[in-house]
Amino acid sequence: MSNPGTHSSRDRSSPIRGASSRGLVLGVAALLLSVLSFLAACTMGPFHVPLSTVWDVLTGAHGVDDTARVVVLDIRLSRAVLAWLAGAVLAVAGAAYQGVLRNPLADPFTLGVSSGGAFGAAIAIHIGLTGSLLAGSGLTALPLAALAGSLCALLVVLMLGRLAGPFRRETLVLAGIVVTTFLSACIAFVKSLDEEAVSAIVFWIMGSFQGRGWAHVLLFAPYAAIGTAVVFLLSKELDILALGDTQASQLGVNVDRSRMLLLFGASFAAAAAVAVSGIIGFVGLVVPHLVRLAIGGAHRPLLAVSALVGGLLLLWSDVLARIVLPGGAELPVGVVTALFGGPFFCVLLARRARRENA
Repeated sequence: MSNPGTHSSRDRSSPIRGASSRGLVLGVAALLLSVLSFLAACTMGPFHVPLSTVWDVLTGAHGVDDTARVVVLDIRLSRAVLAWLAGAVLAVAGAAYQGVLRNPLADPFTLGVSSGGAFGAAIAIHIGLTGSLLAGSGLTALPLAALAGSLCALLVVLMLGRLAGPFRRETLVLAGIVVTTFLSACIAFVKSLDEEAVSAIVFWIMGSFQGRGWAHVLLFAPYAAIGTAVVFLLSKELDILALGDTQASQLGVNVDRSRMLLLFGASFAAAAAVAVSGIIGFVGLVVPHLVRLAIGGAHRPLLAVSALVGGLLLLWSDVLARIVLPGGAELPVGVVTALFGGPFFCVLLARRARRENA
């Protein structure tokens, strides 16, 4: 006679094993596609570089033209790496926000991180902090100002959330909306003060990797590594927090501490991305939903696969942004992600509405 308990355990574990297998397959596929995408991204642009030359440059072969070497190593590869890392970080931050706030619409915009970065950058452009910090590096004070703006906005949102009493997700989201609205008005005020800087501020706010290099990767990497490490280390707590505060406390989780660490970690990483790229929407919002549909909601695989898919998505968005217009002109990458992400998110919402009404 079969053991009902054994059957029940097997029935429950089968979907989990299936989701893990799908996560592994999707993760490996995204990783392989990312490697191929780096190679492809280095060939594309106004200055044609054949794939064989890219391979020679990356493998250190002798006899490669110096111009091609500079284009591949110092311009296109650094830009592709930065775009991939920023996409990975934004997707991880979005998944963390959605888990902590239990809000499917949460992303780096929710707590004012993106708006804070935009305000910091607008101030930097207005007062002229656009000169190179290090000779020949191309790195200016602008990303540092954006990073400071993002972190200050986060602190204000958390303080407003605390002023309202014990933690409530709804209060924190409302505080984020208030701060975002206020900062948007401040940005408009700065633009009205300095009409000559309006185009620079608007272009930065729309997101771009134009002119970014290895110096920006080095600026971005430590902050992003710290923030994402915190989120990954607390991925188990993210799963437990999804059960509700009472049950999480009964299971031994320090709910307030875990929640604050997760919010700081996700915001720290997202702020670093905003600092080097400007505001890029929909990556943090759409990618976790897409991955969750494929592999389920367990946060450790969700975070890992979202990072790979988010990196891949933003890498190709940036490639499209710099090759779709003729004559070497570029689109802001935020425009590309919005053109793809907006309709895709509408499809996700429609699928969810049909499922709930079925």
